[in-house]
Amino acid sequence: MNTLSIPTAAALEARLRDTLSPTTLEVIDESAAHAGHAGANGLGYGTHFRVRIGAPAFAGLGRVAQHRLVYDALRQFTDAGLHALAIEIQR
Repeated sequence: MNTLSIPTAAALEARLRDTLSPTTLEVIDESAAHAGHAGANGLGYGTHFRVRIGAPAFAGLGRVAQHRLVYDALRQFTDAGLHALAIEIQR
């Protein structure tokens, strides 16, 4: 496994900042808490993340559409090992 391509909180944060211009953003790697679960890579990082985000792009959208914007922004990381993403939209 090439650890250079494993998603990091910093990489996800940079991508979200570039694509959604959030007013609030916190990206937390919770992978260590999911060791042994489906999708865990055995390294303790890079697979399970929590994103707390607020952005003008979410205005007027329902929850599903808001989450879709986040998933679409992070799609490139799915192929690199992102397995689970908890999204909390901030108002």
